[in-house]
Amino acid sequence: MNRRTFLYGLTLGTLYAQFAAEAQTVGKVPRIGFLSWGFPPPADRWVDPFRDRLRELGYVEGQNILIEYRWAKERSDLAADLAAELVRLRVDVIVAWVSMAVRAAQNATRTIPIPIVMGAVADPVRSRLVASLARPGGNTTGPSMMTLDIAGKRLELLREVIPNLSRVAFLFHPSGRPFVEETQVAAKRVGVRVQPVVVENPQEFQSAFASVLRERAEALIVEPIFRDRRIVDFAANHRLPTISDYSWFPEAGALMSYGTNARELTRRTADYVDKILKGAKAADLPVENPTKLELVINLKTAKALGLTIPQSVLLRADQIIE
Repeated sequence: MNRRTFLYGLTLGTLYAQFAAEAQTVGKVPRIGFLSWGFPPPADRWVDPFRDRLRELGYVEGQNILIEYRWAKERSDLAADLAAELVRLRVDVIVAWVSMAVRAAQNATRTIPIPIVMGAVADPVRSRLVASLARPGGNTTGPSMMTLDIAGKRLELLREVIPNLSRVAFLFHPSGRPFVEETQVAAKRVGVRVQPVVVENPQEFQSAFASVLRERAEALIVEPIFRDRRIVDFAANHRLPTISDYSWFPEAGALMSYGTNARELTRRTADYVDKILKGAKAADLPVENPTKLELVINLKTAKALGLTIPQSVLLRADQIIE
């Protein structure tokens, strides 16, 4: 082969590689990292509404979009490892569920700023996940699960249902301390004592339950990060009226829930993903607060607890389980 032929072939080879790279870029299938703080389905209820909304937006999993699912099983160390793994996979966006998963994703993307869409996060500004609602800054945005004032409203609902209520236990993860503080402010207003019971991982539930019983709590508030059947069973066995944020709790047998519609919240995360894949920057997408909160009451549980739900509360309920 003479030098001219060699250079010609080299040039063609270089051009071919360039064209192939451009074609691959043009035809690239977006990849989403799905990082959940909890456990895989059926325990995880975020997956289906998220995928349903993506389909409505024109994304078909396995065809024009890929999703990498990871579940941290309520372990901070595992969340950090999984977030780092998604970064190594060079996903186009990470959807992180619950503030601890969002924090893990933020730590993993410090040098590679992959956009993060947060889901099921309460007051992301106070949690220091974003700079502000209007201009989140950094690489994180998404819908907010609730605002702080909902914490006081949950306590007020319990007081309406149990007029003589004097002691309430609050089961919470360390990340939820602002909501405990807000509940304590409301407690002073209505004359109720709040007992904070911190639970950092599922292995601590039994000692937490023992603490609730020692303090002779008359009702229980549960931070929505916890979706463990053991909490519902504990409340039923010890006749503790219980309230949380998501309808999963009264559907599973607890007394009430008051908070964001989890399905709608999940669908909104898919809208954020769509905008980012179309070129929007996370820093420029405002964080949306919930526009509607729902109250769900389990009347069967109320009867088992010997409680009569006031008509004024029933009229405000979005769903009544009988």
